[in-house]
Parts: sequence; C-alpha cells; structure tokens
Amino acid sequence: MGHLLSKNGLRLKKRTRKVHHRKKKRNCFLQGPCMLCFIVHNSSSGLDEDGDQLEDGVNGCRHNSVAGISVPGVGEVGIGAAAASKLAERYAALASPEDCSKFLLSQRELAVWEGQGRSLLSAVPAKLIPPPVLLRTAGVSVTVPIPVPVPGGTSEYTEMVCKRKCSEVQRCTPCKQPRCAFAAPDGGLEHGGVGGGGGGGGAGDAASNSETGHSHLPICPVPSSSSTSASSSSSPGDGCCGLALYAESANSSDSSPCCLHHFDDCQARSADAAEHLSINHLPSSILLKVLSHLTVKERCLCASLVCKYWRDLCLDFQFWKQIDLSGLQQVNDDLLVKIASRRQNVTEINISDCRGVHDYGVSSLASHCPGLQKYTAYRCKQLGDISVTALATHCPLLVKVHVGNQDKLTDAALKKLGANCRELRDIHLGQCYGITDEGMMALARGCPKLQRLYLQENKMVTDQSVRAVAEHCPELQFVGFMGCPVTSQGVIHLTALQNLSVLDLRHISELNNETVMEVVRKCRKLSSLNLCLNWSINDRCVEIIAKEGRSLKELYLVSCKITDHALIAIGQYSSTIETVDAGWCKDITDQGATQIAQSSKSLRYLGLMRCDKVNEETVERLVVQYPHIVFSTVMQDCKRTLERAYQMGWSPNTSNSS
Repeated sequence: MGHLLSKNGLRLKKRTRKVHHRKKKRNCFLQGPCMLCFIVHNSSSGLDEDGDQLEDGVNGCRHNSVAGISVPGVGEVGIGAAAASKLAERYAALASPEDCSKFLLSQRELAVWEGQGRSLLSAVPAKLIPPPVLLRTAGVSVTVPIPVPVPGGTSEYTEMVCKRKCSEVQRCTPCKQPRCAFAAPDGGLEHGGVGGGGGGGGAGDAASNSETGHSHLPICPVPSSSSTSASSSSSPGDGCCGLALYAESANSSDSSPCCLHHFDDCQARSADAAEHLSINHLPSSILLKVLSHLTVKERCLCASLVCKYWRDLCLDFQFWKQIDLSGLQQVNDDLLVKIASRRQNVTEINISDCRGVHDYGVSSLASHCPGLQKYTAYRCKQLGDISVTALATHCPLLVKVHVGNQDKLTDAALKKLGANCRELRDIHLGQCYGITDEGMMALARGCPKLQRLYLQENKMVTDQSVRAVAEHCPELQFVGFMGCPVTSQGVIHLTALQNLSVLDLRHISELNNETVMEVVRKCRKLSSLNLCLNWSINDRCVEIIAKEGRSLKELYLVSCKITDHALIAIGQYSSTIETVDAGWCKDITDQGATQIAQSSKSLRYLGLMRCDKVNEETVERLVVQYPHIVFSTVMQDCKRTLERAYQMGWSPNTSNSS
C-alpha cells in the first residue's frame, strides 16, 4: 500500500503505461543477426508504401522463405496463392546475384546504399543469396509476403528483432544435434523437407508452421565476412547460414556438407567423453550395491585402497551392520573395541576361529551395540561365560546365538540367556561339554519362541532336556541331539512338536524302531530325517517311514542295518523322497539300487558310498539310463571332482610343474 500513498503518483502511471505498450516486432527467417537484417531495418529509411509492385513488397525484414511455407507479411497478412506462385517463378528465373539483390531490396534502400558508394554485392552478401539454379533443382517454392499497411503505424522501421529473440517464435525441444540440419544424411532437400527431417516429419512441420505463420529454419552460424564468392560458400567451415545450402555443383562428389562435419565432430566428442567415463561416475547407491558383494576382508584390504572415494564408501554404515571376521587371526580385542565405539549399529557379527578375541572384547562390543541380534563364535575355546553373559545383559534383542565348541561355557550363561533374551529363536550349543540339563531347562523355560536347537555330543544332556524343550518350545522346527545320551523315552516327547520339519537323531545309542515310526506318524511336517549310525534301524522301520512320511524329502540311513528291501520299499511307497543316502550299508546290492531307480519317480540322489556289493558297472549303466539321478560312489565322486577341476582350468601338466 505504500506506493499508493507516495507523492510520486505519475511515475506509477507511466510505468503501467510502459508495461502495456506493445511494440511491433519483425521476424527474420535467418534466425540470427544477418547483414540483410541491418540493411532492411536501417532506421534512416522508411517503408515504401507503393503496393502495386511486388519488388517493393519485400520490406520490414520479411525476406523470401523457402520450402513452400507461407510467411506472413506485415500485420500477419499473407499474399494469395496465385501471387505467390507468380513471384516464385520470377525469383527462380533470376540468374545473377545482382538481380537477386534488386529483387530483395526496395528502390529507396538501393538508392541509399548506392549513394554511400557501396556496391550491391557488399550490401547483400553472396552467402545470403542462393543461386536460382539450386532452387530450381531442388524444387523449392518461394513465397514472398506483400506488405499491408498497419492502422496507426508509422512509416519508420522499429528496432531489429530477429527470430531467435522474438517472443512469438514457437520454441522447440533442445536436442544434441548439429546446429545445421539442412544436409542431414537421411533426408534434407532430397525428400522435400527443409529441416533435415524425413518425408513424414517434413510434412508435419510444414503444416504446423503454416498454421502459426512462421517458418522455422535451422539455427546456423553467421558468416564471418561478406566478401563473397563461390569458394567461400563451398567451404564446409563457413556453415550453412540460412539459404546457402552448400551450393556446390551436382557433379562434385568428393566433398561433404558442413552439417556432416558438425555431426562427425559431435560423434567424436561423445566418443571421447565415453572413453573418459569410469565406474566412479555411477551413483553412490549403485557403487555401494556393487561393494556389498565383497567380503569384509576384500573391502578392507583391496577396495578401500583404490582411492579416497572408495575408502569412504567402504566405511559406509550399512557395511558394518553385518560384520564377518571369521578366520581372521589379526582380529583381537582392540579391534572389537574400535568397531564398537565407532559403529554402534552392528546387528550381526561372526568371530568364528578368531583366536585373538577374548571375553573383554566381546563384552565391550555387547555394551556398545545394544541392537545386536546375531552372534556367531564357533571354535573360540578361549571364550567363556563372561562373553555370553554380557551379550544376554546388553543385547536383549538377540535372536541367534551359535557358540559351538566352547569348552568353558557352563549353565550360568544359559540361565542368563533364558532370563533376558525372550526373542531367542536359534541356538547352537554343539560340543559345549560343560552344559547340563539344568541350563537347558532354564533356557527352554525362558525362550518360548525357540525354533532351532542343535546339540552335539553334549555328554551331560539327557532325556530331561528333551522333555523340557518339547513342553516349553512348541514352535521348534529344527531339533538335533547328535551323539547325546538321550533315549527313546526322551525322543518320544518330540511328537508334541507339530511344526517339526528337521530331526537329527544320529548316533543315538538307545533308539528303537517304534519310537522313530511314532515320531514320523505324529510329525506330519517332517521333511528331513537323519538316522545315521543307528544300528537298530531295520527294513521294517524304513518301510513305515516311506508309507507314513507324506512330507518327507530327505532320508539318511548311513551305516544302518538295512538291505535291498528298504530301498525297494522307498521306491514303491514314497512319492516325495528325493534324497536317500544308504552309504556303508554292506547288505545293499545291485538289485536294491536298480529297483529304487526304476520305481521311484521323485528320487534325485542315491548315496551308495562303500556299498561293496554294488558293482561299478551297474552304477555306470544306471547313470546312463537315469540321468536325472545322481549316484554317489567312490568312482562317480572322483569323476565329478575331475570334471569340475577341468572346468576351472586345471590340467595334470600344470599340477606336475607346480
């Protein structure tokens, strides 16, 4: 509101008038400042009002247009079709540049420039006047508008406004193409178009331009000098410049248009740019995805040393959420403390076989990473209860704890896990000889969401642990008691697990056939059963397993007391078993191997390792006859190993030389 109360009110009115003042703009078909524009738009000369002669109608920077597109005259009014055709014929009949200059300029303009002592050729550059012979050859029609008096207009010219700066010109979408498109390789004048487009595109452009009243021609570089000559116009470096369409004779075939040179330059520049592209031009998100396929060792010792950019990428936080340090003997407590202090978002860590890590390092990591969910530390015999207790105290979100082969681990650690880690779902305690039933029962009561439990050769775990696990962990899917002193009285409690899918009962000394058959009948989702090293399993048990195991896909019977009847029963009664391993079963013969291969429709693997009564010739015949089945014997496994070695480039000569 301040401007309304100001004293200088006239200034406001003047400004508004100035804003609404509309100037008459004149367009130039050359789309750039040309010598002809400066001649025609000279403010010292006025319009010639004589409209009877067509030569005087070429005023106001309305030059002749090519391509048969009508160009509007002054006041946006064009001439008739008959007059345009007549004018085109007259212009095409001209034979010299002097006649073309007289045709383009009015009498008054010619008198002004001749009075100043300038010749016609210097007034109108030769490059701006195409030879009429070229126009006749190309079949281009020329349309010249007739000036129409504008009411209220003055007889003087306004300032020059070329088409490139005119607001009325229709804007085109920019594209990375040569500036000159007259002599495009795929069209040009040969197809009847003037913009380097094809036949269809040229027609469409012509239609659109005729509707808007403008002629859109390619933007070309302005000639550097007006001095003249065919030699200068034939130089490709001079450009096309409007109507100068590289005016060479039709017989000359050893020269190429300027536009082709521009196109070749653009292609060369783009090729050079492509050569300089590197992998660092990719977005950082893609590079991070590429680096994610490397291990921690490869990222730290290889990728991070490429450049500073890659080093920063290798230090990205997402790579340090899941840390795999297994097998690296350089890892010690100091490294874990540094990782914990700098990367507090660690969710998974694996320090298996790291002999330099002790309870202090793991405790520091646990205290700084409360979001830790997966912890793996196989064969770290130097670790004890302190590390697992720290994890249970500071990381209540733990879902996976694999601490196999840790002799110092006792029931105290298991009690802490059961008290604090209610989300625990996967635990591996194989060969932890200090664990007893007390720790296992506390763990089972505190972790009702447990889904995977694996014990191996835990000599103090008995049937009480099996019963506690079956009662308090109903979601168990994977259960393993390999080599534990459990009996059929404890295994029978596993029938309460309705979601049980994998059961490992290897080397259970007191396991009878009735217990196994009952487990198979009750656990309908059982898909893998491992009964290896159980001499009590016989043909009758295997037959019931084949009949009752409707979801069973894997059956392992290594070193069991079975004969050919067990294999024949599997082939006859089971339609789901895909893997059968009967290695080291001394009573298996050629008949059992042949019968199960013939009758089973689902079998994909048959293990016959060290079945000495099975002839190798029979196995060779079965391999050829049933190629969809993998037969495992000593000879067949050796052949497959050699084939893989040859595929990887191994040869006996290289091995001998090394």
